[in-house]
Amino acid sequence: MTSQPSPPAPSAPKSPVDALDCRILLLLLQQPGIGVLGASRRLGVARGTVQARLDRLQARGVLRSMAPDVDPAALGYPVTAFCTLEIRQGRGGHSPVVDHLAAIPEVLEAHTITGSGDVLIRIVGRDNADLQRVIDQVVDDTHVTRASTVISLATRLDHRVVPLVEHLLADS
Repeated sequence: MTSQPSPPAPSAPKSPVDALDCRILLLLLQQPGIGVLGASRRLGVARGTVQARLDRLQARGVLRSMAPDVDPAALGYPVTAFCTLEIRQGRGGHSPVVDHLAAIPEVLEAHTITGSGDVLIRIVGRDNADLQRVIDQVVDDTHVTRASTVISLATRLDHRVVPLVEHLLADS
């Protein structure tokens, strides 16, 4: 009986960024005000190279924005909650609900999910009474059939990507 050689293990998909891209991203994440010229000096590459890399990262959707990171609590919205929405299934899919949610300024994010709900949203309020007002607005849509809300008591690990970029850099 002859044994067949094992097929090669599948390789991980190639990253859309290389080591220089990672170094640029890390620098901008750690020092957002450094600018293109400062980044080029710090990294020891031409300003045009940094700008071309940033343009390419934006075109590919890796770098979504150069906008500042604004804290809702510092704007007067210290209460954060997450709502799982169940929506009426039918024509139009999630679009009518997403359109409704987009019109509510206190809805910061919306994600289609698996599990017991259909959409997970992150909302903010000035206090618990204001949060109730926001929740009432969220459920005031014929497509939303049920909402379950949990209030965040403290953020233990904020949205982050630096460790992910560092991991990519170490792998490159």
